[in-house]
Amino acid sequence: MNEMINPVVRLSSLTLENIKNVRKGTVCVPMAGITKAGVLGIYGQNGSGKTTVIDALYFLQQIMMGNELEPAIADYMNSESGHAEITAEFIISGNENTLYEVGYHVQLKNIDSKVHIDREFLNCSITKNGSRSNKNIFMDYQRSASNSIFQPQKRLDELVSQDKNLLTDLIVARKIAEKSNCSYIFGESSRDIFSHSDSIPFENYSFVIRTLFRFAVRDLFVVRNMHSGMIATNFRLPMASRIEKDQRGAKGDCAIPLMAPITLDKERKDLLGVIVEQINTVLYTIIPGMNIEVRDYGKQALDSGEDGWKVELMSVRAGHRSIPIRMESEGIIKILSILNALIQAFGNPSICLAIDQLDAGIFEYMLGELLDIFQNSAKGQLIFTSHNLRALEMLDKESIMFSTTNPENRYIHIKNVKGSNNLRSMYIRSISLGGQDEVIYEETDSLEIARAFRKAGRSAQNDWEISSCCNR
Repeated sequence: MNEMINPVVRLSSLTLENIKNVRKGTVCVPMAGITKAGVLGIYGQNGSGKTTVIDALYFLQQIMMGNELEPAIADYMNSESGHAEITAEFIISGNENTLYEVGYHVQLKNIDSKVHIDREFLNCSITKNGSRSNKNIFMDYQRSASNSIFQPQKRLDELVSQDKNLLTDLIVARKIAEKSNCSYIFGESSRDIFSHSDSIPFENYSFVIRTLFRFAVRDLFVVRNMHSGMIATNFRLPMASRIEKDQRGAKGDCAIPLMAPITLDKERKDLLGVIVEQINTVLYTIIPGMNIEVRDYGKQALDSGEDGWKVELMSVRAGHRSIPIRMESEGIIKILSILNALIQAFGNPSICLAIDQLDAGIFEYMLGELLDIFQNSAKGQLIFTSHNLRALEMLDKESIMFSTTNPENRYIHIKNVKGSNNLRSMYIRSISLGGQDEVIYEETDSLEIARAFRKAGRSAQNDWEISSCCNR
């Protein structure tokens, strides 16, 4: 197939069912254009399902990369139902005026605290030169249908039309996927067959599978709470990064210890240097007068006996001596941890960056400025959760969704927002007075809270007095 070297993939929506406290909920990412910024902020009270979106994106990414399901996913599934579902809708821009609308649906089942993929399917419609095909399922794997490789049979026949031996390979790949507890569609053995098929009728579907896998591996960044946790404990600086290398993108977390220098091999040392160089291009504009540098303390043998270099990340400010990066504030370290990923999302329309608690430690005015610049000038997608309401004054109403108290309809847009309205004020008013299709805040009683604090305070005082008497 004559395809684009780098097709653009955009996440358009994500639907969750029975994940944590979300019975059902859908978030939609604004689509101003295939190469224009798409920003979605998710707001709501604590425990209302904001982080669940980021967690679901992480697990979706792992599945689409063909990785084994993490045992921890069992803790995220609703215990009463025993199953969970994630549905992601994508827009893929191909060549020759071709647009693919693709849906990926995965059903997870929990049996005896072990989660496996019970069903997964891909559907697709293709728009070419203004003509759009119907959106039909082209690959449907069901674990329980052991007598079938996948459905529909027509697609299977197309796939093996050039090589009947592929039937055996597909059966073996299915068994490998089930034993490895990974996706059948995106698992390594089966994906290799699907994405490299010589079958002309199947070529569009080969392109879709190949492109979605590439998106999950290279272009989808998910920054979860653990990133902030490592920073808050002054343990590690996880730097989400993507580096173009040999016409292929290398993506991952370059985790740098904060408490002491680290010894790196040459490849990782060079990678860190590239990341720091990219970060410094933007950092001084966000934090005037600040740069970071890699301080090289010279060669030091690695545990393997090979040559290594002892290095440390330093903060450099004009007119001041360099200090270890751990001495900077949590907010600055948080910015450093996501800045390379933000840079990539700013300039690459296929990058989707999802960040939990974007506002953690970041001054609210700076947060507003960053979001405003991203919305108006970036090319990629940014999905974030936050408690800081500054974004509500900076972003378009379509770029903000709110979690509700209804687990059956977890995410909504605020209705009746006019161009002259302040979304922040409307949100606060909706909390107090209602008026939306769903309740967006579970009401608390300030008098009851104060009474509870007084009761707890008296109990703590009595415990202290008893302890004091016993120690005399």
